[in-house]
Amino acid sequence: MKNTIKLVTSIALLTISAGSFAADKATKPTGSGPNPFSDCGIGAALFPNTPAGAVISNIIWDVGTTAVTSATASPETCSGKNVKAAAFIYETYDSLVEDTARGEGDHLSTLLEILDLEGSQKDSVAASIRAELATLVSADDYAKKSQLEKANDLYNILSVAG
Repeated sequence: MKNTIKLVTSIALLTISAGSFAADKATKPTGSGPNPFSDCGIGAALFPNTPAGAVISNIIWDVGTTAVTSATASPETCSGKNVKAAAFIYETYDSLVEDTARGEGDHLSTLLEILDLEGSQKDSVAASIRAELATLVSADDYAKKSQLEKANDLYNILSVAG
């Protein structure tokens, strides 16, 4: 019970602090980098327009470690098309997998549009994703994975393919 109260208190404080994170983001000088807790990590992908949700998600997911690492090592992954692609993959995973298996469809087309790929580049990336996805879904542990783990795996395939 004591740990639950501490967790709830921490989340409440983080929620209040998220407002100041969002304000910091708006007033930061150009080139100062993203806020790792609200602009990076899985939290930013899942809650791109809700800084408090991003902060809470990042803290719950892995105490913010992944978000801080991405902000430090590759700040360009904390915004823009990469975050939009990650969120889209997570939100539409099942439909996206079906489209990818067929080699066509609205969800696959939308993902390639989010990535701002051109003509033959789209075909090449789609074929690469399709081949790797076939390996992914046929793995013994695939059925045991959560949607988040599956979406992360697909995002990683996309990162290599694109």
